[in-house]
Amino acid sequence: MKILDRYILTSYLKTFISVFVILMLIFVLQAIWLYIKELAGKDLDLVTILKFLMYITPTLIPLILPLTILLSSIMVFGSFAENYEFAAMKSTGISLQRAMSGLGVFIFILSITTFFFSNNVIPWAHYESHNLRKNIAKVKPAMAIAEGQFNDIGDNFNIKVEEKSGENGKFLKGVTIHKKSSTRVAGNHTVIIAETGELASDEDSNILKLILYDGYYYDDTPPKKLKDRQKKPFVKSEFKKHIMNIDLTELNNVDLDEKNVDNKYTMLNIAELNHTLDSLKLERQDNVMEFSKSMYNRTNIATLNISLKSKKDTIYEGPLLDLFDTRFKVQLLDYAVNNVSSTKQIMTSKEKNLKNKAIWINKHGIELHKKFALAVACIILFFVGAPLGALIRKGGLGLPMVIAIVLFLTYHFIGLFAENSAKNGKLNPALSAWFSTLIMLPLSVFLTKRATADRGLFEFDHITVPIKKWYNSKFGNKKISSQPSKDDKKRALIAEALGETTPETTTKTEVKEIDKSLLKDFKTLSKISLITFVLALVLFILYFVFKNNKLPQLAEAGIQISAISYIVLIFNYIKTFRHYSKILKTLNKTKETLLFKILGFILYPIIHVNRNLKINS
Repeated sequence: MKILDRYILTSYLKTFISVFVILMLIFVLQAIWLYIKELAGKDLDLVTILKFLMYITPTLIPLILPLTILLSSIMVFGSFAENYEFAAMKSTGISLQRAMSGLGVFIFILSITTFFFSNNVIPWAHYESHNLRKNIAKVKPAMAIAEGQFNDIGDNFNIKVEEKSGENGKFLKGVTIHKKSSTRVAGNHTVIIAETGELASDEDSNILKLILYDGYYYDDTPPKKLKDRQKKPFVKSEFKKHIMNIDLTELNNVDLDEKNVDNKYTMLNIAELNHTLDSLKLERQDNVMEFSKSMYNRTNIATLNISLKSKKDTIYEGPLLDLFDTRFKVQLLDYAVNNVSSTKQIMTSKEKNLKNKAIWINKHGIELHKKFALAVACIILFFVGAPLGALIRKGGLGLPMVIAIVLFLTYHFIGLFAENSAKNGKLNPALSAWFSTLIMLPLSVFLTKRATADRGLFEFDHITVPIKKWYNSKFGNKKISSQPSKDDKKRALIAEALGETTPETTTKTEVKEIDKSLLKDFKTLSKISLITFVLALVLFILYFVFKNNKLPQLAEAGIQISAISYIVLIFNYIKTFRHYSKILKTLNKTKETLLFKILGFILYPIIHVNRNLKINS
């Protein structure tokens, strides 16, 4: 390995590991917050909590790794360009592609490792975490009675509470209890409804003591004898106070290491997914064939001639019902109406069943291709981030962080849209897993070509130059050079000899040169403000799109990020006031009006373009 490759790889690994660890901590904390209801109040030991975190961590890799590669690439190569290290490389004949080649080998090895990790470790982590969460949910169910939903307490009770209050939520309001039948007849035949209730047992007790006030007790448990069952007995009673003791001895002796769920599609590797997909497709095909035979038999076409005296070698062109007498016609019509109605209900029910099976098959197909797509995405995002960093020529955590988050959110949201469409059958499952990666592929090619040719990110000179000329001729002041011309010097000497000064000479000789660091800071803040404005606007529009498409979680996340982006815009926009005022003072140009400044909070791109044109004019 050459010294240059070693230097680039070392710089990249330092940034990569730092970013990976930071993002992992952020996402792990987010996962803990997501599952806090399942962990709180369970009195779990430290080993179980560490197991939970160990199983959850690998499942976050598909989110963390692409973002880490993208952000690290932009930061490292942006730092190289900012510090003119790429310029030094190019002066010795080393192109950008040559500088990226050594690091490209590392990314290729990382993508292969990611593939095997997603095929073996991530399914194992999903399997372990799902079973551990399932077992944790059984521990101390009295603490897991959540408001507004039914909560399984053991194998016999299902409790719903509208509101909890008091210390540790011991006082209950609007209690509904379904008691499951222990007989051979399955179902919730016993229902208890109470206006208020109270949890009177200790947290460490194996007996859940529940005191109910002002309620009703309903019981329609079918008797064992068939004759008694046909009478449909029903018991209703009213109570002022009712005490229930639920034995939790067996529930509190939960084996947290028990694993009895292994058929979820996220728990399977490629070989198992292929096998499961074949089985599911064959099962669905058999169901369709059985359903088609059943529907054919319901038509009674095969037995239609039994009630008719068939005649051979004759042709009948009249109405079919005229072959029967009046009484039989009525029976046939009633039979046809009832048959069509019942057939329609059966088809509606079967359609839902087949649709659910199709969704389940599509989920397996998506998961299968996501294992390959994740590995390829690592390579594609590297070729997006590395040349982009070389083009923006900015390192650190400022502008690179903003650009990386925007690109990753685009990549991630496209993947989510494609995945949801594929689950409903609107998009091929194989294409949905690759869709976001395929979208990023042309971007990576475009950026790599731009960076290799040492051209700007976007070039619109054929559009902007005529506009600038028109703007300068109409509104702008002619650019005044900080160095006086020969004629200016002659006029100044003549005026000095005569003891006079002219306003024009004074103006032209006293103009100062703009501070380069001040101009650089102003342009950086302006670019960040423009990016955050666009991000806030796009996410604000997407909020309504997500909301109308019944994606409340994405809508909420979009509006939150939009609000944060707009706050960053306001902060940077206010910060540019001082810089821009100094630049205008140096150029002897008029300042912005207060109305124009306020307008910038709403229409910042117009202010951004106007300021740049005014500085360059």
